[in-house]
Amino acid sequence: MTGRARSSESRSPRVVTVVLNTNRRDDTLECLASLNRQTIASSNQIIVLDNHSHDGSAEAIAAAYPAVDLVTIETDRGYAGNNNVGIRKALTYSPEWIFVLNEDTILEPTCLERLLAAGAADGRIGILGPLVLHHDEPTVIQSAGGRLGRFWESIHEAANQPDTNQFTVPRDVDWISGCALVIRADAVVQAGMLDERFYYYWEELEWCLRVHQAGWRVVHAPDAKLWHKGVKRDYKPSPNVTYYNTRNRFLMMSRRRPPFHVWCGAWYQTLRTLAAWYLRPKWRGQSAHRQAMVHGVRDYLFANWGARPGKV
Repeated sequence: MTGRARSSESRSPRVVTVVLNTNRRDDTLECLASLNRQTIASSNQIIVLDNHSHDGSAEAIAAAYPAVDLVTIETDRGYAGNNNVGIRKALTYSPEWIFVLNEDTILEPTCLERLLAAGAADGRIGILGPLVLHHDEPTVIQSAGGRLGRFWESIHEAANQPDTNQFTVPRDVDWISGCALVIRADAVVQAGMLDERFYYYWEELEWCLRVHQAGWRVVHAPDAKLWHKGVKRDYKPSPNVTYYNTRNRFLMMSRRRPPFHVWCGAWYQTLRTLAAWYLRPKWRGQSAHRQAMVHGVRDYLFANWGARPGKV
Protein backbone atom coordinates (compact mmCIF):
# COMPACT_ATOMS: atom_id res chain seq x y z
CA MET A 1 0.00 0.00 0.00
CA THR A 2 1.02 3.62 -0.21
CA GLY A 3 0.26 6.72 1.81
CA ARG A 4 -3.41 5.70 2.03
CA ALA A 5 -4.63 4.09 5.23
CA ARG A 6 -3.96 0.37 5.32
CA SER A 7 -6.87 -1.88 4.42
CA SER A 8 -8.48 -4.03 7.11
CA GLU A 9 -8.04 -7.05 4.84
CA SER A 10 -5.88 -9.71 6.44
CA ARG A 11 -4.50 -11.12 3.20
CA SER A 12 -0.86 -10.49 2.32
CA PRO A 13 -0.03 -7.71 -0.13
CA ARG A 14 0.53 -8.94 -3.65
CA VAL A 15 3.73 -6.90 -3.93
CA VAL A 16 6.06 -5.16 -1.49
CA THR A 17 8.12 -2.31 -2.94
CA VAL A 18 11.54 -1.61 -1.43
CA VAL A 19 12.96 1.90 -1.99
CA LEU A 20 16.47 2.79 -0.79
CA ASN A 21 17.02 6.47 0.04
CA THR A 22 20.33 8.18 0.78
CA ASN A 23 19.98 11.95 1.15
CA ARG A 24 17.58 12.22 -1.79
CA ARG A 25 14.49 13.46 -0.01
CA ASP A 26 12.87 15.21 -2.96
CA ASP A 27 13.56 12.38 -5.39
CA THR A 28 12.21 9.82 -2.93
CA LEU A 29 9.05 11.84 -2.30
CA GLU A 30 8.52 12.13 -6.07
CA CYS A 31 9.05 8.38 -6.45
CA LEU A 32 6.55 7.66 -3.65
CA ALA A 33 4.04 10.01 -5.27
CA SER A 34 4.29 7.99 -8.49
CA LEU A 35 3.82 4.77 -6.50
CA ASN A 36 0.77 6.35 -4.88
CA ARG A 37 -0.69 6.84 -8.37
CA GLN A 38 -0.29 3.19 -9.34
CA THR A 39 -3.46 1.49 -10.50
CA ILE A 40 -2.87 -1.38 -8.03
CA ALA A 41 -1.94 0.86 -5.09
CA SER A 42 -4.19 -1.01 -2.65
CA SER A 43 -2.14 -4.22 -2.97
CA ASN A 44 1.30 -2.58 -2.76
CA GLN A 45 3.01 -2.24 0.62
CA ILE A 46 5.99 0.12 0.52
CA ILE A 47 9.19 -0.10 2.56
CA VAL A 48 11.59 2.86 2.49
CA LEU A 49 15.12 2.22 3.69
CA ASP A 50 16.78 5.40 4.95
CA ASN A 51 20.55 5.14 4.73
CA HIS A 52 21.99 7.68 7.21
CA SER A 53 20.28 10.63 5.51
CA HIS A 54 20.83 14.07 7.03
CA ASP A 55 18.57 16.06 4.70
CA GLY A 56 15.34 15.51 6.62
CA SER A 57 14.31 12.58 4.44
CA ALA A 58 12.96 10.37 7.20
CA GLU A 59 10.82 13.12 8.73
CA ALA A 60 9.44 14.25 5.36
CA ILE A 61 8.60 10.70 4.26
CA ALA A 62 6.92 9.84 7.57
CA ALA A 63 4.84 13.01 7.41
CA ALA A 64 3.76 12.64 3.78
CA TYR A 65 3.29 8.85 3.74
CA PRO A 66 2.51 7.55 7.24
CA ALA A 67 1.56 4.09 5.92
CA VAL A 68 5.05 3.56 4.48
CA ASP A 69 7.18 1.15 6.52
CA LEU A 70 10.20 3.36 7.20
CA VAL A 71 13.34 1.41 8.15
CA THR A 72 16.60 2.99 9.29
CA ILE A 73 19.75 1.39 7.89
CA GLU A 74 22.15 0.81 10.77
CA THR A 75 25.27 -0.02 8.71
CA ASP A 76 25.86 1.07 5.12
CA ARG A 77 26.46 -2.07 3.04
CA GLY A 78 26.01 -0.56 -0.40
CA TYR A 79 23.25 -1.26 -2.88
CA ALA A 80 23.29 -5.02 -2.32
CA GLY A 81 23.53 -5.12 1.46
CA ASN A 82 21.14 -2.25 2.09
CA ASN A 83 18.50 -3.63 -0.24
CA ASN A 84 18.83 -7.02 1.42
CA VAL A 85 17.62 -5.37 4.64
CA GLY A 86 14.48 -4.32 2.77
CA ILE A 87 14.06 -7.66 1.00
CA ARG A 88 14.21 -9.53 4.32
CA LYS A 89 11.62 -7.14 5.77
CA ALA A 90 9.48 -7.54 2.65
CA LEU A 91 9.43 -11.30 3.06
CA THR A 92 7.82 -10.89 6.50
CA TYR A 93 4.72 -9.56 4.69
CA SER A 94 4.48 -12.87 2.75
CA PRO A 95 4.03 -11.19 -0.65
CA GLU A 96 3.95 -12.81 -4.05
CA TRP A 97 6.42 -10.28 -5.48
CA ILE A 98 9.10 -7.88 -4.23
CA PHE A 99 9.82 -4.73 -6.23
CA VAL A 100 13.37 -3.39 -5.72
CA LEU A 101 13.20 0.23 -6.86
CA ASN A 102 15.65 3.14 -6.99
CA GLU A 103 14.51 6.33 -5.29
CA ASP A 104 15.30 8.37 -8.43
CA THR A 105 12.61 6.76 -10.58
CA ILE A 106 9.13 7.88 -11.60
CA LEU A 107 6.63 5.24 -12.66
CA GLU A 108 3.91 5.46 -15.27
CA PRO A 109 0.62 4.84 -13.41
CA THR A 110 0.10 1.38 -14.97
CA CYS A 111 3.74 0.28 -14.59
CA LEU A 112 3.34 -2.06 -11.65
CA GLU A 113 0.02 -3.46 -12.81
CA ARG A 114 1.53 -4.40 -16.17
CA LEU A 115 4.61 -5.95 -14.59
CA LEU A 116 2.47 -8.14 -12.36
CA ALA A 117 0.17 -9.05 -15.25
CA ALA A 118 3.20 -10.26 -17.21
CA GLY A 119 4.32 -12.28 -14.19
CA ALA A 120 0.87 -13.81 -13.76
CA ALA A 121 0.97 -15.09 -17.34
CA ASP A 122 3.66 -17.66 -16.51
CA GLY A 123 4.46 -19.10 -13.10
CA ARG A 124 8.02 -19.81 -14.28
CA ILE A 125 8.86 -16.10 -14.42
CA GLY A 126 11.09 -15.24 -11.48
CA ILE A 127 12.26 -11.73 -12.37
CA LEU A 128 10.62 -8.94 -14.37
CA GLY A 129 11.74 -5.49 -15.44
CA PRO A 130 10.06 -2.53 -17.15
CA LEU A 131 11.17 -0.39 -20.06
CA VAL A 132 13.49 2.17 -18.44
CA LEU A 133 13.55 5.60 -20.08
CA HIS A 134 15.83 8.57 -19.50
CA HIS A 135 14.20 11.11 -17.20
CA ASP A 136 15.80 14.05 -19.01
CA GLU A 137 14.84 12.59 -22.42
CA PRO A 138 11.48 10.95 -21.72
CA THR A 139 11.17 9.19 -25.09
CA VAL A 140 14.71 7.78 -25.14
CA ILE A 141 15.40 4.29 -23.83
CA GLN A 142 17.91 3.74 -21.05
CA SER A 143 17.42 -0.02 -20.76
CA ALA A 144 15.14 -2.54 -22.43
CA GLY A 145 16.53 -5.38 -20.38
CA GLY A 146 20.12 -6.54 -20.44
CA ARG A 147 22.23 -9.12 -22.19
CA LEU A 148 25.71 -10.52 -21.80
CA GLY A 149 28.23 -9.80 -24.52
CA ARG A 150 30.59 -12.38 -26.00
CA PHE A 151 32.95 -11.94 -23.09
CA TRP A 152 30.17 -11.32 -20.59
CA GLU A 153 30.14 -7.56 -20.91
CA SER A 154 26.99 -6.04 -19.40
CA ILE A 155 24.95 -4.50 -22.23
CA HIS A 156 21.69 -2.57 -21.93
CA GLU A 157 19.44 -3.44 -24.86
CA ALA A 158 18.46 -0.45 -27.04
CA ALA A 159 20.36 1.99 -24.82
CA ASN A 160 19.93 5.60 -26.03
CA GLN A 161 17.58 4.64 -28.84
CA PRO A 162 14.25 6.45 -29.30
CA ASP A 163 11.27 4.53 -27.96
CA THR A 164 9.38 3.72 -31.15
CA ASN A 165 7.45 0.78 -29.68
CA GLN A 166 10.07 -1.55 -31.11
CA PHE A 167 9.46 -3.83 -28.12
CA THR A 168 5.85 -4.95 -27.97
CA VAL A 169 5.71 -8.23 -26.05
CA PRO A 170 7.47 -9.64 -22.98
CA ARG A 171 10.68 -11.46 -23.84
CA ASP A 172 13.43 -13.33 -22.05
CA VAL A 173 16.62 -11.41 -21.31
CA ASP A 174 19.83 -12.18 -19.45
CA TRP A 175 19.33 -9.57 -16.76
CA ILE A 176 17.24 -6.62 -15.59
CA SER A 177 18.47 -3.17 -14.55
CA GLY A 178 18.71 -2.88 -10.78
CA CYS A 179 16.96 0.50 -10.81
CA ALA A 180 13.62 -1.34 -11.11
CA LEU A 181 13.53 -5.10 -10.65
CA VAL A 182 10.54 -7.20 -9.63
CA ILE A 183 11.36 -10.63 -8.21
CA ARG A 184 9.00 -13.41 -7.18
CA ALA A 185 9.29 -14.08 -3.45
CA ASP A 186 9.62 -17.82 -4.12
CA ALA A 187 12.61 -17.11 -6.36
CA VAL A 188 14.29 -15.18 -3.53
CA VAL A 189 13.73 -18.07 -1.16
CA GLN A 190 15.11 -20.56 -3.68
CA ALA A 191 18.04 -18.61 -5.19
CA GLY A 192 18.99 -16.42 -2.24
CA MET A 193 19.48 -12.71 -1.66
CA LEU A 194 21.73 -10.21 -3.41
CA ASP A 195 25.42 -11.01 -2.92
CA GLU A 196 26.70 -8.33 -0.54
CA ARG A 197 30.31 -8.75 -1.62
CA PHE A 198 29.55 -6.68 -4.72
CA TYR A 199 28.59 -3.57 -2.71
CA TYR A 200 27.76 -1.61 -5.89
CA TYR A 201 27.41 -2.70 -9.56
CA TRP A 202 26.95 -6.11 -11.17
CA GLU A 203 25.01 -7.47 -8.19
CA GLU A 204 21.67 -7.41 -9.99
CA LEU A 205 23.20 -9.06 -13.06
CA GLU A 206 24.64 -11.90 -10.97
CA TRP A 207 21.30 -12.21 -9.14
CA CYS A 208 19.43 -12.56 -12.42
CA LEU A 209 21.83 -15.23 -13.66
CA ARG A 210 21.53 -17.10 -10.36
CA VAL A 211 17.73 -16.97 -10.42
CA HIS A 212 17.76 -18.21 -14.02
CA GLN A 213 20.13 -21.03 -13.07
CA ALA A 214 17.63 -22.02 -10.38
CA GLY A 215 15.06 -22.63 -13.12
CA TRP A 216 13.22 -19.31 -13.37
CA ARG A 217 12.72 -17.05 -16.38
CA VAL A 218 14.04 -13.47 -16.44
CA VAL A 219 11.69 -11.32 -18.52
CA HIS A 220 11.51 -7.75 -19.82
CA ALA A 221 7.96 -6.36 -19.97
CA PRO A 222 8.06 -3.39 -22.38
CA ASP A 223 4.53 -2.11 -21.83
CA ALA A 224 5.49 -1.26 -18.23
CA LYS A 225 7.42 2.02 -18.24
CA LEU A 226 9.30 4.27 -15.85
CA TRP A 227 11.80 7.10 -16.01
CA HIS A 228 15.20 6.95 -14.28
CA LYS A 229 17.13 10.08 -13.33
CA GLY A 230 20.41 8.45 -12.33
CA VAL A 231 21.97 7.88 -15.76
CA LYS A 232 22.01 10.28 -18.69
CA ARG A 233 23.00 9.76 -22.30
CA ASP A 234 26.27 11.66 -21.76
CA TYR A 235 26.94 9.88 -18.46
CA LYS A 236 30.65 9.78 -17.56
CA PRO A 237 31.43 7.25 -14.82
CA SER A 238 33.66 8.17 -11.90
CA PRO A 239 36.85 6.27 -11.03
CA ASN A 240 34.86 4.49 -8.30
CA VAL A 241 32.59 3.08 -11.00
CA THR A 242 35.67 1.89 -12.90
CA TYR A 243 36.88 0.16 -9.74
CA TYR A 244 33.60 -1.64 -9.01
CA ASN A 245 33.01 -2.53 -12.66
CA THR A 246 36.47 -4.09 -12.90
CA ARG A 247 36.44 -6.02 -9.64
CA ASN A 248 32.81 -7.07 -9.73
CA ARG A 249 32.81 -8.27 -13.32
CA PHE A 250 35.39 -10.87 -12.33
CA LEU A 251 33.57 -11.63 -9.09
CA MET A 252 30.38 -12.25 -11.07
CA MET A 253 32.28 -14.56 -13.42
CA SER A 254 33.76 -16.44 -10.47
CA ARG A 255 30.25 -17.04 -9.15
CA ARG A 256 28.70 -18.09 -12.46
CA ARG A 257 31.73 -19.93 -14.01
CA PRO A 258 31.58 -19.02 -17.71
CA PRO A 259 33.48 -20.90 -20.45
CA PHE A 260 37.25 -20.48 -20.64
CA HIS A 261 37.10 -18.19 -23.69
CA VAL A 262 35.04 -15.69 -21.67
CA TRP A 263 37.76 -15.49 -19.03
CA CYS A 264 40.39 -14.99 -21.71
CA GLY A 265 38.36 -12.26 -23.41
CA ALA A 266 37.58 -10.41 -20.17
CA TRP A 267 41.22 -10.39 -19.08
CA TYR A 268 42.32 -9.31 -22.55
CA GLN A 269 39.86 -6.40 -22.56
CA THR A 270 40.96 -5.28 -19.09
CA LEU A 271 44.69 -5.48 -19.80
CA ARG A 272 44.29 -3.82 -23.19
CA THR A 273 42.44 -0.91 -21.59
CA LEU A 274 45.12 -0.55 -18.92
CA ALA A 275 47.87 -0.59 -21.53
CA ALA A 276 46.10 2.12 -23.53
CA TRP A 277 45.66 4.28 -20.43
CA TYR A 278 49.36 3.91 -19.63
CA LEU A 279 50.88 4.19 -23.11
CA ARG A 280 48.66 6.26 -25.41
CA PRO A 281 49.21 10.02 -24.96
CA LYS A 282 45.54 10.94 -25.32
CA TRP A 283 44.63 8.66 -22.38
CA ARG A 284 47.36 9.68 -19.98
CA GLY A 285 44.93 12.00 -18.24
CA GLN A 286 43.02 8.93 -17.09
CA SER A 287 45.33 8.36 -14.14
CA ALA A 288 42.46 8.16 -11.61
CA HIS A 289 40.62 5.59 -13.73
CA ARG A 290 43.84 3.71 -14.38
CA GLN A 291 44.56 3.50 -10.67
CA ALA A 292 40.97 2.44 -9.98
CA MET A 293 41.18 -0.38 -12.52
CA VAL A 294 44.50 -1.60 -11.08
CA HIS A 295 42.93 -1.56 -7.60
CA GLY A 296 39.90 -3.43 -8.91
CA VAL A 297 42.07 -6.18 -10.41
CA ARG A 298 44.16 -6.37 -7.24
CA ASP A 299 41.16 -6.57 -4.93
CA TYR A 300 39.56 -9.27 -7.06
CA LEU A 301 42.74 -11.36 -6.95
CA PHE A 302 43.04 -10.91 -3.18
CA ALA A 303 39.30 -11.35 -2.56
CA ASN A 304 38.81 -7.90 -1.04
CA TRP A 305 35.09 -7.26 -1.27
CA GLY A 306 32.61 -4.64 -0.09
CA ALA A 307 33.31 -0.91 -0.26
CA ARG A 308 36.43 0.34 -2.02
CA PRO A 309 38.88 1.09 0.80
CA GLY A 310 38.88 4.79 1.63
CA LYS A 311 36.65 5.71 -1.31
CA VAL A 312 33.04 4.72 -0.86
